[in-house]
Amino acid sequence: MNTNSQYPGHVDFLIVGAGFAGAVLAERLASQCGKTCLIIDRRDHIAGNAHDRYDEAGVLIHQYGPHYFRSNSERIVEYLSQFTGWHPVEYQILCRVDGRDWQFPINLNTFEQLIGRPSTTEEMEATLAEWRIPIEKPANSEEVIISQVGWKLYEMFFKNYTRKQWKRDPKDLDASVCGRIPIRTNRDNRYLAEKFQALPKDGYTAMFERILDHPNIHLRLNTAFDAATGQLVPGDSRNSSPDSAIRNPQSAIPLSYGHLIFTGMIDEYYDFRFGPLPYRSLRFEPETLQQEFFQPAMQVNYPNDHDFTRIVEIKHATGQKLPVTTIVREYPEDFGPGKEPYYPIPAPDAKAIYDQYAALAEREEKVSFVGRLATYRYYNMDQVVGMALTEFEKLRGKS
Repeated sequence: MNTNSQYPGHVDFLIVGAGFAGAVLAERLASQCGKTCLIIDRRDHIAGNAHDRYDEAGVLIHQYGPHYFRSNSERIVEYLSQFTGWHPVEYQILCRVDGRDWQFPINLNTFEQLIGRPSTTEEMEATLAEWRIPIEKPANSEEVIISQVGWKLYEMFFKNYTRKQWKRDPKDLDASVCGRIPIRTNRDNRYLAEKFQALPKDGYTAMFERILDHPNIHLRLNTAFDAATGQLVPGDSRNSSPDSAIRNPQSAIPLSYGHLIFTGMIDEYYDFRFGPLPYRSLRFEPETLQQEFFQPAMQVNYPNDHDFTRIVEIKHATGQKLPVTTIVREYPEDFGPGKEPYYPIPAPDAKAIYDQYAALAEREEKVSFVGRLATYRYYNMDQVVGMALTEFEKLRGKS
């Protein structure tokens, strides 16, 4: 991997974004096809939102919120295992409601906490059958939860958390938002159900460094892409006005390329022709404490109290042995200048706008749109890797 200052004047592939989608495609094109690739990223590091680093106390933290890798795909795990060993972990979270910690996602242990005595799967299933609101085809996130557990558990764990996270009522969001969270009647406390659950042994950033370690891969950080001119520009275009460097040809970095792989915001690529797509952003407040652990689990949700949605103590998952710990409070925010677009909002009005951009993207011959922001959809990390591997096969077939 050649960084920042030196790269050829022409590359086969210009890749915008050094996250999972961009890195995997660069590695495959370089190693399997001998193609030259330039990856640019407007930030000052690789690995996208999966970027992790050691803070001043020596605690490995996930800079952009917790990234819990999991997958049911042997193909994807096998691919990533070329670049990392793994630290197995079963992700467990709690929910703080009414001053106590509840097992979450909802399962038999949660039900026993609620009724205040031991119970059975059969009793829980019978009770939920009484509480459920019969909805044959849930159309939104409120309906998908009340059709499984009824109003009480919905209001305890889902309603206000979703409002904080998305700044929209659950009934105004696609059913997939809350539908991703499992409801169980056994004692499985795991947050996720995939058969493979682990973190990269040396961290995500170290894994990305190995993925990008190829002489045909060139990397330039602190660099944005101006789709209107097809040029590279120094800095972050989101913080630029129309009259600043992003539109100033004198500041452009000359480059020619054969094919563009774009993993950024699709509405930005098309200069917001149909209006901006809505995103949610986040603010992270870390705090280092002089104690081994702060809370009993890796993640504790706060659905009904405080402005933050959760406190994450990733040290529970990484397995670091330190006398200190770092916790991170996570505050949802509106997306705007200088903020990161973490979550596409899965709602009907957003889909209507995206569909117009997607129609333009379909007509592009030398541009591939890959990843969460480019396809305006919430994907897990393994899904983005799978999408990149599939796109590679298409590009290899064309070439």
